[in-house]
Amino acid sequence: MRLRSWLVVGVSVALLLAIGAVGISVNRSALRTAETVHRADSLALATNNGDLAAHMLLVSAEELNDFVTSHPLSMTAGDAGDAAALQEYAKKSPSFGYGLMLTDLTGNALSASGPASMFPDPLSAAFKPLISSLALGRPGFSSIMTMRGTLVQAVAVLIVVGSQPAAILYGFVPLAKSQLQEYLVKLTDDSHVSLLVDAAGVIGASSDPSQLGGRVDPAIAAKVTSTDSVFVTYSERGHSMIATVHGGLPGGWAYVRTQSTVTFDGPVRNRSLTINLALLTMLLVGVAGLAILGYRSQLVRRRAEERFSALVEHAPDVVVVLDDEGRVQYASPSGRRILGVTRVGTPVFEIVHPDERPHLRERFAALTAQKGALERLQVRVRQAGGDYRWFDLTASNQLHNPALDGVVINARDITDSRERQDRLAHDAHHDPLTGLPNRRRLQQRLADSLEAEPVAVLFVDLDGFKPVNDEFGHEAGDELLRQVGARLSGCLRPVDVLARVGGDEFVLLLPGIGTEDETRSVVARLRACADAPFLIQGEEVRIGASIGVHLAGPGEHPEAVLRTADQAMYAVKNGRDRPGRHRA
Repeated sequence: MRLRSWLVVGVSVALLLAIGAVGISVNRSALRTAETVHRADSLALATNNGDLAAHMLLVSAEELNDFVTSHPLSMTAGDAGDAAALQEYAKKSPSFGYGLMLTDLTGNALSASGPASMFPDPLSAAFKPLISSLALGRPGFSSIMTMRGTLVQAVAVLIVVGSQPAAILYGFVPLAKSQLQEYLVKLTDDSHVSLLVDAAGVIGASSDPSQLGGRVDPAIAAKVTSTDSVFVTYSERGHSMIATVHGGLPGGWAYVRTQSTVTFDGPVRNRSLTINLALLTMLLVGVAGLAILGYRSQLVRRRAEERFSALVEHAPDVVVVLDDEGRVQYASPSGRRILGVTRVGTPVFEIVHPDERPHLRERFAALTAQKGALERLQVRVRQAGGDYRWFDLTASNQLHNPALDGVVINARDITDSRERQDRLAHDAHHDPLTGLPNRRRLQQRLADSLEAEPVAVLFVDLDGFKPVNDEFGHEAGDELLRQVGARLSGCLRPVDVLARVGGDEFVLLLPGIGTEDETRSVVARLRACADAPFLIQGEEVRIGASIGVHLAGPGEHPEAVLRTADQAMYAVKNGRDRPGRHRA
């Protein structure tokens, strides 16, 4: 009897040990999988935020290029006109509020928006990455500098005359009020801090403004030149910390996200450790506590399932399993709530935007044709309320996996990210004052039109605009430009293009029009629009317009076309009419 009892105890202990070993192994495997996914998502997020920050830096350089294009400079030392133009632009610029400086190619100052003492020496060490980029024909971005107690960064572009560099235009960004700083403040979260640092590890933007001008840990500074997103572990005031670093930004800058190891690992590891300890405790209990252990295991399992179910139901990601024809076999609770997928057997193509269904069907067919294939794409998906939102889909072919027997799709809503990217792309090609296309967008449209058909190009310069500015102020002048843009737009066909190319100058493209008779009526309408009174600050203001016309044939160079139309406009201002395909 005793032997039998010991045999029962031994078998029970063996079973308990086997169950415990299996439980620990499964728990470790789940932990490794969760950590792998979490780390991959963290690296992808750092890459995305780093790319957005790099794009914002390049947008500031494009702003300098637009200024150079729209404000011809004499580039002679002490020129009062150049200094006035720089001062005026510094007041209006959303990026270069600290000031602007024009130098020759050797770094000698020619003009500036303020006294020379407020600007750093272009030959200082902070300008090395900027000079290196300029030497490669790209916009330059400096490291962080302190001027008069203000943290600044320099952005520079080459001014090219003909095909040769002639001068360098520097714009100085006050980092505490920069667009990058505003962007990172929007990313503020109690669990982490987002930073932008220069090549020396000095903080130039932070979701915690008190850190501006400080330095990151040396371990982080050693990785800021890495072009891939990497993890860096270090210690801060006795706490274990982890940072995600994405380098390779213009000027040697890097995006950094720091947080404690505890918040990074999250509750998954803590819960895993708790389960392991519980299993070890149960192993020590032995046969005497076998019944209690079984009950407790069931209770813990039930609670874990409830917790997992709650997490899945409220998770922002959607998990859907499809059969080989694209019909829904399973949808997570979040999928039913966000997408309205409730019926098994519903074709997933029905909830995708009609414009993207053919492409999705093609990719789905390629996915199911290859065992274990993985596809990633972005599509618009109809939500339960009927609105379409952008989702990032990761689809894995698991039709061969008996446990899944389907195509597993993980979907994440990226509508806000897409809208930010679209907004940045729109701002890069449109005039911020009038909302009309800018010179870059105009040149693209003109080049596309000239590939197949003639284009009438009208160069419009407002007469009497400067007196309005002088009498009523620049805000009134801005309002007048907006009204002119809206009024001229109303005089055009849907296929025509109206762009503001700088100051009070506008350009109109009339595709398909190649004769003077066709342009005569358009010019008359535009003059009538410009001659009609405008209501500015409660008073009627009258101005006029000088309009130069050039009838461009297919194959002409866009720059030459715009230059000819500009010359025709100046001929109008000087009281002359030009014969041929360009006229007043």
